[in-house]
Amino acid sequence: MTRRSPFRVPATLTSTAAALVILSGCMTVHGEREILPAVSKADAAQALKHFTDGFNKANRTLDPQVNTSFEAGALLAIDQAGIKAAHGIQPNGNPRFAPLRFTDAHFTVPKQKGWPKFFVGDALSNRRNRSGENTRWFLVFSRDAVGAKWRAVYLATFDSNTSPELKVTDGYAEAVPTDGSSGLTVDPGKLGQSYADYLNTGKGGSFAPGPNTDQWRAQRARDANQPGARIQWEDQASEYPPVALRTTDGGALVFFSTIYHQQKTVSPGLMITVPPSLRGIVEGPDKKTTRMAFTTVSGQAVTVPAKSAGGKITVLNRIEAKTSARAL
Repeated sequence: MTRRSPFRVPATLTSTAAALVILSGCMTVHGEREILPAVSKADAAQALKHFTDGFNKANRTLDPQVNTSFEAGALLAIDQAGIKAAHGIQPNGNPRFAPLRFTDAHFTVPKQKGWPKFFVGDALSNRRNRSGENTRWFLVFSRDAVGAKWRAVYLATFDSNTSPELKVTDGYAEAVPTDGSSGLTVDPGKLGQSYADYLNTGKGGSFAPGPNTDQWRAQRARDANQPGARIQWEDQASEYPPVALRTTDGGALVFFSTIYHQQKTVSPGLMITVPPSLRGIVEGPDKKTTRMAFTTVSGQAVTVPAKSAGGKITVLNRIEAKTSARAL
């Protein structure tokens, strides 16, 4: 993300937590009427620490209730599902969990009016990618009122640890409206439905080719009919609100989420076996079945071009987790 951030926290945060943060919040009881910075330096740093402490506690104890104290929205659904799944394998927790830590934290803060408010933070984590490089995490935190806690609602990582350059004026970023006044090829509030429609039908020219668009559809087609098994997919927009920040080219960096459902059916005489890694999210009684339904929450970080510029929406990062499984 842009490094022209108005705030810079100490290079090392000793608590264990995620490294990318986009937070939503308010600094005054009049935040619903006045255009003000979403967060102060002290509150931004505290929010990142709170996330870090909660993240490590949740992954150490494998208690999914801990997630609700530091996450909300799409990220809560994704991470809480992961904790439930892990708890199914290790019901006594994971005392060997390596705490997450961050250095070189930055915060990009928009001025906003009304609720919710948000800001963006990024920091270098102690987690490594496939190339052995430490990854920079970008988190979106949000809150709906002065007395509410900051909670992370989106998380992304970007190639080369660099996000699109955000527009910053006098030290503050620009929040993009989610409705028809966004000036984008697709308004942030309609991105979830647009993405779901594309994945369902392949129609529409809004999205650029890539691993999370045409290549993902091709992979689904290959997996749809296997010997003795069939998989069907259906995508839909989620109810979790998007977050958008203006980029220097007039477009926007947008975080949004979708949900997709899978139904797997196997031939008579065969049975579906749920792997241990998913047994913690199974709903209802454990029974032999030839049909199962799975629900997955998916979070995307994309760049959306301005209408005046044209071009395609590019999916920069996508994370997901199966949130439920049930026999039919």
